[in-house]
Amino acid sequence: MHTPEALAKHFIPYNAKFLGNTEVDQPKGTEVVRDAVRKLKFQRHIKKSEGQKLPKVELQISIYGVKILDPKSKEVQYNCQLHRISFCADDKTDKRIFTFICKDSESNKHLCYVFDSEKCAEEITLTIGQAFDLAYKKFLESGGKDVETRKQIGGLQKRIQDLETENIDLKKQLQVLEEQLMIAQVPPGNSMSSKTPTDIFDMVPFSPMTPMVPLPASNGSAPPPPARPTEIRRDLFGAEPFDPFTCGAADFPPDIQSKLDEMQEGFKMGLTVEGTVFSLDPLEGRC
Repeated sequence: MHTPEALAKHFIPYNAKFLGNTEVDQPKGTEVVRDAVRKLKFQRHIKKSEGQKLPKVELQISIYGVKILDPKSKEVQYNCQLHRISFCADDKTDKRIFTFICKDSESNKHLCYVFDSEKCAEEITLTIGQAFDLAYKKFLESGGKDVETRKQIGGLQKRIQDLETENIDLKKQLQVLEEQLMIAQVPPGNSMSSKTPTDIFDMVPFSPMTPMVPLPASNGSAPPPPARPTEIRRDLFGAEPFDPFTCGAADFPPDIQSKLDEMQEGFKMGLTVEGTVFSLDPLEGRC
């Protein structure tokens, strides 16, 4: 059907719908794959009733194995090495269905892969059979050395696939962390340092400035009194307010001051002469 060079140096691509895979008890047998097909068809009907469609895949067949890829992204979903495939057949009752059994490299379980192809089910099965024949001929020609080489290549391919999957997961985790970091950042305009302080009643104080407190002098004495303002305030009648702490003789007009002096002289009751105190009695005119 295909040239040996196409299967040995390249691959033959096919498009199909993937029903899935399921574990089987035996590595080969028509009844084994028939039970697997019946099981996966039942699961397909359930998914179809839920509105899910069968995923489309691309098959790449060569003498090294069968690769199952996403047709758009070309991401390898399964890499079934040829020496691990133990059985391959198409369904005689349903010409759209073909299957093969492959031993999983990690769990060592036999898995049956089931596909749906409208026109190429039988052709795909024959192509896999042709790849088996070419691989066996190369095995006889190389004396078994080619099998070990293919095993090493298959192991490296599996390792590359695992690393690519891990790299995709790490990129997704990094993107999630970057989004969380952007959400957690507070804008500079909304920082708590710019908020006006409030009192215990959650009210803004009249003046946030610290009140001025007089500091003691360097020699330990009391601080000087505050200086009197140069501008004198006047009352409603234009007179200065009375200040008992600062008023003196010079604060009264001359005429009022003279009357005050006469009143002080008239009511003076005591005299001091050379240290002796005399008391005057205005009624009797004697001391």
